[in-house]
Amino acid sequence: MTAAFEVLAEPTRRRILDLLRERPRSVSELVDRLPTSQPGTSKHLRVLRDAGLVRVRHDAQRRWYELDTEPLVAVDAWLAPYRELWTRRLDAFEAHLDREARRDP
Repeated sequence: MTAAFEVLAEPTRRRILDLLRERPRSVSELVDRLPTSQPGTSKHLRVLRDAGLVRVRHDAQRRWYELDTEPLVAVDAWLAPYRELWTRRLDAFEAHLDREARRDP
């Protein structure tokens, strides 16, 4: 899981994952959508692939990259207790607002 957090800390890699969430994309398509060069994009893709966050499929001369969500399951599990904490705080805030609204007609 630590590797996933380290990989996700980089904004360009998160942008790549956002693009791949929509659909598989070729390297050239990713380069067109990112503010990095082809070699820079390829380095980010290698890091993502090594972390297991993307898979590559070869089709003739093209490489297609697609999202692999399995490593994100561990990240989601780690975040679950924090999400519960946020939800409880938001519920308490909503209850406070409801009490204030009833008090001020």
